[in-house]
Amino acid sequence: MSGFKFIAMIRLLLCLVFTGSFFIQANGQQQAQTANEHMNQQSFEELVKAFNSPGRDYWQKPEEIFKLLGPLKGRKIIDIGCGTGYFSFRLVDSGAIVIAADVDDRFLGYVDSVREARNISAKKLQTRKLPPNDPLIEKREADIVLIVNTYHHLEDRVNYLKKIKSGLRSNGFVVIIDYFNKELPIGPPVAMKQSADDITRDLKLAGFSFFKTEDKILPYHYIVLSL
Repeated sequence: MSGFKFIAMIRLLLCLVFTGSFFIQANGQQQAQTANEHMNQQSFEELVKAFNSPGRDYWQKPEEIFKLLGPLKGRKIIDIGCGTGYFSFRLVDSGAIVIAADVDDRFLGYVDSVREARNISAKKLQTRKLPPNDPLIEKREADIVLIVNTYHHLEDRVNYLKKIKSGLRSNGFVVIIDYFNKELPIGPPVAMKQSADDITRDLKLAGFSFFKTEDKILPYHYIVLSL
């Protein structure tokens, strides 16, 4: 191959990579905007009622999820998209040190009020306000980053995951739980959903190397873990 053809091929490959990355980012931003608009069609009171529904334990199965995470006592976990703290409070009860993070001040205020009512120390559970495109994780801050029913709300997902990766401690990992990409009795419309393959692709682009996917534990969700 001549030098000219080689350079032309490299330029073509770079162009394809750039175009593909731009498409993924733009598509993610559009999906996130649509997902946020869909969620906010409900009032805050309706969202709190749905997130705290007693029936949620049946299909979310937090105890089964915690078994995948390993020992939780003393581990620092960031719950991104914490909502009403469904997972945050259960993690604290299991001995973890938790940062409940969300973009919505209403949810953070709700979590703080419940924390105070339960007399939980801020050393065990604190809230953190996030911008839409940044997890605000300090370098080597977390043992586990948990993202439940939230991934389809994220915008620039690959860069978001890169920031999460830099915030994980040695042997730390990220856990992403989201709805199967099909019609379900709960969750957002199919067009707003991401598949487990989509998430694995994003994790690879963000620099993660090893993954595990569980799709039998939960009736409506898959679980993707970086290892």
